[in-house]
Amino acid sequence: MSSTGQCFDIGSATSQSLREFERRQQLFATKYQISPDQLDYLSDPDLLMEFDVKCSEIGVAGNGALMRLAPVPLFFYRHPIDAVELSGISAVITHGDAKAYDACRYYGALIVATLRGETKAELLDDNFYLNHESWFNNKPLTQEVMDVARGSYKKAGGYRDGIRGKGYIVSALEAALWAFHYDGNSFEKGVLDAVNLGDDTDTTAAIYGQLAGAYYGYNKLPEKWIKQIYAHNFITCVCKWIVYEGEIWQPKVVVLRRSRSNSQSHSNIPSQSETLYQTILRSKYSLSASIRTLNLTLS
Repeated sequence: MSSTGQCFDIGSATSQSLREFERRQQLFATKYQISPDQLDYLSDPDLLMEFDVKCSEIGVAGNGALMRLAPVPLFFYRHPIDAVELSGISAVITHGDAKAYDACRYYGALIVATLRGETKAELLDDNFYLNHESWFNNKPLTQEVMDVARGSYKKAGGYRDGIRGKGYIVSALEAALWAFHYDGNSFEKGVLDAVNLGDDTDTTAAIYGQLAGAYYGYNKLPEKWIKQIYAHNFITCVCKWIVYEGEIWQPKVVVLRRSRSNSQSHSNIPSQSETLYQTILRSKYSLSASIRTLNLTLS
């Protein structure tokens, strides 16, 4: 999915992870004698648990995991503990550092809190993590992410005070929250402030937009921007699917399996994809069917 309909850029970490995922798929298909064209339709839970989707190298902490986060908390927000954990798990598929996992857990929790009706003051409270510690399964955040959670982004000078929209996930998190904190309750101002920080402008604005969009709502988005959105009907269809499936989803019992390949990973990060995540994999087939139907309709 691209803002122009064509892929014009991809982060190195995501690209590497996709290549590794494809390599594992080929090995998996050979081992279990599965036709490659059937891999995306697997539903056997035992087979799904055998496939480790965490394809990132250890220590990768770019902002790519954070900019794509919103669908996870939007889908699971009725179940905060699951939403926060799965927000973190969504990161380590392509960005294996503990800071990526924790930045996405924290930002996912903010989006969940927004959808559950919390005020902006509550979202930006320096004690947000402590006030929602149960959502995090009482697992602490890494220090750099905790510093952001405690308000390191509250610097009125913005760029002059060291706020940077860099490719590093903690810097990007801090920059997006700075824009949200000082946006004067204007989505348009927040986006422009995020972009005008420079550096990785589109990603900083995208991260800001996930939280701000959830907080301000569709009707507060600039109409002149909405009219320019590529594939508006497609995105609307996907959003409706997220709402529908999210309303009927129920948590499963979590079954952890230790991954032999990730023994060096941070202790907070689950060592293997778990039943909850495999539920996402199974759920995506409903989305795939919806997308195929929509594409036929639009063609």
